[in-house]
Amino acid sequence: MNASELKGNRIGFAASGGLDSCTITYWLASKGVKVVCFCADLGQPDEENFNDIRKRMLASGAEDFVSIDLKEKIAEAGIEVIQNNAKYEYGYWNLTGAARQVITKGIVKELKNYGIDIFSHGATGRGNDQIRFQLIASMIDPQLKFYAAWRDEEFLQKFKGRRQMIDYCLNHNLPIKASQDKPYSTDSNLLGLTHEGGKLENLTTPMNFVSPELGQWPIDANEQGENIRLAFRKGVPVKLNNTTIDKITLYKTLNTIGGRHGIGIAVNVIENRITGIKSRGVYESPAMTILGECYQSLLQQILDKFTLDIFTDFSKELGNRLYQGYWDDLGSVMLKNAICPVTQLVSGTIEVNLYKGNISYVSCEDVIHSIYTLDGSMENEGSFNHTDSEGLLNIYTLSVRNASKARTFGSHNDEQ
Repeated sequence: MNASELKGNRIGFAASGGLDSCTITYWLASKGVKVVCFCADLGQPDEENFNDIRKRMLASGAEDFVSIDLKEKIAEAGIEVIQNNAKYEYGYWNLTGAARQVITKGIVKELKNYGIDIFSHGATGRGNDQIRFQLIASMIDPQLKFYAAWRDEEFLQKFKGRRQMIDYCLNHNLPIKASQDKPYSTDSNLLGLTHEGGKLENLTTPMNFVSPELGQWPIDANEQGENIRLAFRKGVPVKLNNTTIDKITLYKTLNTIGGRHGIGIAVNVIENRITGIKSRGVYESPAMTILGECYQSLLQQILDKFTLDIFTDFSKELGNRLYQGYWDDLGSVMLKNAICPVTQLVSGTIEVNLYKGNISYVSCEDVIHSIYTLDGSMENEGSFNHTDSEGLLNIYTLSVRNASKARTFGSHNDEQ
């Protein structure tokens, strides 16, 4: 589908209010396309006034602007990611993968209300988001049609990248935030920030080239550490420092507290995109980092080895599936349902110390389902009887003794 085919039609455009959104909206409007911009309010930390996005999009030629409040949804999504430990390669917390789930579901619902059957987005042909948007939307409404400017030959002939888009917007007096001086782009939501593109694509650019927006680099963080207490009930964080707190406020508060101590600030990841190419991102996620660390500390007390092995395998697969957009298909639902009994066991209060980018364990209390006991004590405590290990070791070593006699080990083979 191209812009010429869309002339006179009304489309629903997933607008962020950034450079791509303003450029695409104005360009489509100039081609006679009626662009209704749908924008998700995800508690973006870099937007002081969400209404400014409305002004930018209407000034860029949008026929209408629809704001969708999804702050509660993104907070819930973040908790679900923590519960399933759904990280992607090298510990990246799937900030954008989770956000695209929330955004797409919110927009598709509104498209139906407006009688629009064409979903448009500003995701590039090289990236993950084009796949996520269209996979998720198609799961919800298989009849939807899609338009992506970055796959329209006419658009690609005019715009090669950020530089051409910035010049285009400035020439048409569009109120963009981007400038030729900003050396990278930023995507944000309540869970954190993603920085990529521009000079960050050069691997000789250090990650501290980024100016943190949720805090400061660990070396510049407070000289005095800070203890916090988090209470979980059935896998959900319910109290911060002994005070009951809602999910949205929890994220905002932990981003502030963690940020000033350099927690989860500017994590550098060179990841494998769904399309098979490598990309570099620098991420900020103080709240997710703190919540994830605390949750994992509780799991260490609760899960036996065999259950932990299964949990680890399932969570790795869920992390991959969330990154790829398959968070609600049958396979992911099966995996999440399998992890749900574990989630129900995670209740307890944990205290940690935050200091210059590090999270240090302080104490745990009231972990209802903890299997940590004095049986493992180095002192004469608990019910463990040392002499019981005599028979255990006879059994454990039986197979290796037999294998050794049969000369099947590598050390014996080297002698032959």
